[in-house]
Amino acid sequence: MVEIFKALSEESRLRILSLIWDGELCVCEIESCLKMTQSNASRHLSVLKRCGILNSYKNAQWTYYRVHKDFIQENKELWDYLQQKLTKLPTFISDQETYRKFKAQELCNCSKEPH
Repeated sequence: MVEIFKALSEESRLRILSLIWDGELCVCEIESCLKMTQSNASRHLSVLKRCGILNSYKNAQWTYYRVHKDFIQENKELWDYLQQKLTKLPTFISDQETYRKFKAQELCNCSKEPH
């Protein structure tokens, strides 16, 4: 539990969660939308994955991240709280808008296949 709260205590990780809370994103989408370097995004994603909040899978050279089903099931009250509070982050609206623009421009080379 300590690792979960440590992971959630960093704003960039909360912003990542606010982007992928109801779906999945390729690491390149996260980097672009949050204006992070590859190493910075990878570091934050690793922390979220290590404590069990996220899981990932690879498709060719791209890695996709999503909220781990087990985390949601095992931490239902915490997940419900996070879903309410993530929308209140000062960056939530701008991050969502950036993501919509990014998707509309089709800037990502990764080709998603449903999982």
